[in-house]
Amino acid sequence: MAYYRRFDHPAPDPAILARLTEQQKVMQQRIIIQKPDFDLKLIAGCDSSFIGEDTILSAFILLTYPELEVVEKVWHHGPVELPYIPGFLAFREAPNLIEAYKKLQQKPDLIMVDGHGISHPRRLGIATHLGLHLEKPTIGVAKKVLVGKYKEPAPTKGSFSPLEYKGEIIANVLRTKDNVIPVFVSPGHLMDLESATEIALNCATKYKLPEPTRLADHYAAVFKKDI
Repeated sequence: MAYYRRFDHPAPDPAILARLTEQQKVMQQRIIIQKPDFDLKLIAGCDSSFIGEDTILSAFILLTYPELEVVEKVWHHGPVELPYIPGFLAFREAPNLIEAYKKLQQKPDLIMVDGHGISHPRRLGIATHLGLHLEKPTIGVAKKVLVGKYKEPAPTKGSFSPLEYKGEIIANVLRTKDNVIPVFVSPGHLMDLESATEIALNCATKYKLPEPTRLADHYAAVFKKDI
C-alpha cells in the first residue's frame, strides 16, 4: 500500500494488540463478498505515503469509468495515530484515508486501493477496512503477496492464476501487461473476485498498475512536495 521507512520498532503494547485483534474479529463478521450491484460510472483510486514515523499523506483520485478520465484529485495529511504493528497496518492508514475521502465533491461507485483486500492473514487488508468504514465496494490491488500460494500466470496481459490460502481462493494473480510482474487483485468489501479482476484489467492501460492506483501513487508523491 504505502512506502515505509525501516526503523527498529519496539514490541507492540499488549493492550493495543488485544484491542486491535478484537476489532478485527468484529470486522470479519461484517465482510460481504458479492457480485456488485451498481452502474459503474465513477471509480476512485487511493494510496498513502508515510513521511517519517509521524505523518501520513493520503490521496484520492476520482476517474470516469470506463474512460478513465480524471475528475478530481484530493489529499489529506495528518499525524499517525498508531505505532507500527505488522499485520495491523490498515489501522494506521484508514483514518487518514477516510479524511481524504471526505474531501471528494463527488463520491465514487467503487474504490480501488493500493493494497490488499481479503488477501490478508485475517482477511482485513486496507481495501477491506475502507470498504467497511465507508460502506462502499472496494478492490485491493497489491504489488506483493502477503499470504498464500500460487502458480505464475502466463506471460501475456490478462492471464491470471488463483492465490490460495487455507483452502480458499483469496485473490487472483493478474498479469496487467505482457511480461511484467503480476499484481494481486482481491475483493475488499461488497465485491466479488471475478468482478474485481475484470475491473482491474479494464483499468490497466499501458502500465503495470491499473490507472486509479497508479495515479493515486503518483499524486501522493506530488502532494508530499507541498508539505
